[in-house]
Amino acid sequence: MNNCESEEIVEAANIAISNLLPTKSRSLYDIAYNRFKKWCAEKNVQVYSENVLLAYFSENAKNYKSSTLWAQYSMVKSCLIIIYDNIDISKFPKLIAFLKRTGDGYQAKKSKILTKSEIDRFLSSADDKEFLMIKVGLILGIAGACRTDELVNLTVDDIEDVGSPLIVKIPKTKTKIPRIFVVTDVENMLELFRKYLSLRPPHVKHKRLFLYYKAGKCSSQPVGKNTMGKIPSVVASYLKLPDVACYTGHCLRRSSATLLADAGVDITTIKRHAGWKSTTVAEGYVENSIENKTKIANQVLREKQQH
Repeated sequence: MNNCESEEIVEAANIAISNLLPTKSRSLYDIAYNRFKKWCAEKNVQVYSENVLLAYFSENAKNYKSSTLWAQYSMVKSCLIIIYDNIDISKFPKLIAFLKRTGDGYQAKKSKILTKSEIDRFLSSADDKEFLMIKVGLILGIAGACRTDELVNLTVDDIEDVGSPLIVKIPKTKTKIPRIFVVTDVENMLELFRKYLSLRPPHVKHKRLFLYYKAGKCSSQPVGKNTMGKIPSVVASYLKLPDVACYTGHCLRRSSATLLADAGVDITTIKRHAGWKSTTVAEGYVENSIENKTKIANQVLREKQQH
């Protein structure tokens, strides 16, 4: 402690520092860091040099797949620089090169997406008596590129029905940046939303939008994350699409961005729409867009024909 700083100031600073790590996953960060500290104690490590970190992650590479190894690195890095030792291991070039090398050839599994025709087919053919809640979740999820958590936490106060469009606010996001999107009256989408909202029991005390729905009726129980995350697989199962399990909760967000890419929307707009800070993430959807690849191929062939 600095002699010029009182214990009160030091304590306040420590509390502030402890809040720098993500609240929801704080326990995971502590586990990763404590595992590293235990390993260092077993090896009698006194200084966290680059060779020490290389040895640690090299040993862990035998037990973890590439994505998990990177996650472990990220958590240990955050703990070392933010909370405990003020050491920035991101400046260890050999360590970074090693981690990248372990990831050669690795491709993370991504959720499958729903096409525009598949979405339209489900909305028009699925029976409202059984699938109305699924339809509304699908509409809002696609329209707003919503994460599962964002749909789960959506309240009736977050939605303003001004006739057309429907204005939807997402106040709490992963990036801490609120988003607003609208739903226009295409394919009777607003009618489906209003029908679902009209079935809300008058005695419901909470304001969560999504309530459990069965046989044409809503209960007062709010829909949980697991049920909400299964919306894409329910849609895929109804449409008899292959690999139903590959339509995960992230499908709605990926489908939304891909539909925009297929429509020729620029990266900046896609990034703003979905609330991404990283251009790289948004670019991934453009690269995977079949429509975009087709346009590029046509341009290439056209150039060849001109010559």
